[in-house]
Amino acid sequence: MKQLNTAELIRKADDLRIDAVVMGQEAGGAHLGGGLSAMDIMTALYFNVMNIDPANPDKKDRDRFLLSAGHKAVGYIPVLADAGFFSKDLLKTFNKLDSPFGMHPDMHKIPGCEASTGSLGHGLPIAVGMALALRMDDIPSRLFVLLGDGELHEGTNWEAAMGAAHHKLDKLTAIVDYNKCSMDGPINDVMTLEPLDKKWESFGWNVIRIDGHNMEEILEAFAKADTQKGPTMIIADTIKGKGMPFAEGDYQWHYGCPSDEQVAEIKKNLGRA
Repeated sequence: MKQLNTAELIRKADDLRIDAVVMGQEAGGAHLGGGLSAMDIMTALYFNVMNIDPANPDKKDRDRFLLSAGHKAVGYIPVLADAGFFSKDLLKTFNKLDSPFGMHPDMHKIPGCEASTGSLGHGLPIAVGMALALRMDDIPSRLFVLLGDGELHEGTNWEAAMGAAHHKLDKLTAIVDYNKCSMDGPINDVMTLEPLDKKWESFGWNVIRIDGHNMEEILEAFAKADTQKGPTMIIADTIKGKGMPFAEGDYQWHYGCPSDEQVAEIKKNLGRA
């Protein structure tokens, strides 16, 4: 795939935010808060960083991406469609009868989807197993897994973190969409994660902390991760509901359905009125 430059990626991410909002509204609701906060990361991966071929989604040496926080599929599915894995006309079927797209991604129905996810805490363990298998088969593919911050409350992540460091999985990069909100409230009220960088370092990971909405920092972080020995964790500080002015930073927009007036406000805010 043709790599987009920084300016093109920024525009692409905002266009995909609009696609996600429209898709979620047509479905009668979706997990838009996290889907939008993770959009810059996913855009960078699919349109600049990863070695993928939508015309041959199962090619052996492809890079792999796992959306551990599967409820953010409302953001992920428009990315896959825009990358060319399937027709964008299918987006209007999201979460409707006989659609390939539910609130969580299904690898058996969605071209380009590497794992069925959404039961939180399982994406990183799956990624560790896949990274080990790729190394055993001498396949030099990289593996990226996007985690939600709320799911770091699950102990399975920390078991997987120990395993990845023990096995020195150089090709594994995890990203935390650190928007500081979960379904139940602000992360610091539910169960604080700080000092998050020191926790991952203590488990033997390389740690890079970035502004998850700064495209230059995102690209630099992925480039740096490629040079590291052992697994890398990118802590991406983000804003819940990024692009929805009335919802940014509000945990109550973990799930919701914007009105027609709110969709118009989002489009205006993102430069596509």
